[in-house]
Amino acid sequence: MRYELIIYWSKPDQAFIVEVPELPGCMADGATYEEAIDHAQQVISEWIETAKSIGRPIPEPRGKLAYA
Repeated sequence: MRYELIIYWSKPDQAFIVEVPELPGCMADGATYEEAIDHAQQVISEWIETAKSIGRPIPEPRGKLAYA
């Protein structure tokens, strides 16, 4: 997957949280950094499958903007 992931530690949840800003509402978590990324990859796939099934547009991964 080429979507941007924002990963941070949530002290209240005692878990790593992953947000996928290009896919509205797409988030995952995990007890470890690696687990959170694995869960995010699964949730991204499910988000795309659901979007296809209901005819919702799927944003193209845009990546980070580079400034000169």
